Amino acid sequence: MENDAENKPEEKPVEPPDPFHGVRIGKLREVGGQSIWTLSTCKPGFGVDQLRDDLLDTYWQSDGQLPHLVSIQFKRKTTVSDVCIYTDYKLDESYTPSRISIRAGASYNDIQEVEVLDLHEPAGWIIIPVKDTKGRQLRTFMIQIAVISNHQNGRDTHIRQIKVHSPVERSGLTPLSDTSQGFVTVDFLQYNCIR
Repeated sequence: MENDAENKPEEKPVEPPDPFHGVRIGKLREVGGQSIWTLSTCKPGFGVDQLRDDLLDTYWQSDGQLPHLVSIQFKRKTTVSDVCIYTDYKLDESYTPSRISIRAGASYNDIQEVEVLDLHEPAGWIIIPVKDTKGRQLRTFMIQIAVISNHQNGRDTHIRQIKVHSPVERSGLTPLSDTSQGFVTVDFLQYNCIR
């Protein structure tokens, strides 16, 4: 008699999302460095610097009542394709967000919700594609990430990293396809356009 486990096809492990793939191949750019970041609250030593330091063992920690807000203001109207957030339930437990709202607008006065996401014990990068309220590409002066609730009814939150991506605007000479001419490495991409 054959063992049923032997007859089952081997399942491939699910690869975690890679928020940097689009940046590496030249389709996206990270625009968070070109903006002004504001937090609703933070514990001393756990603020914007830790949220943007590219280290996964540091984090922003809020210090107050929900919702906790991260506001990102751009100097000019910017196209935003996605927001990437790194959280780790195994390390942060009740500090881990369970419901996040992404909002956009020209300023604090006209900000509108464009995406809501429920999270269940997330560990790693979460890529949140964003569109405007009519389903079109989002062009905005401001993005706001609101932590609505945490796991286990936690009060404060930990977010380890946030990245904001914008599509790369191509000139008429630059092909749009990933595979055109096969230029996907960093060495080739540096010669991809005329400066």
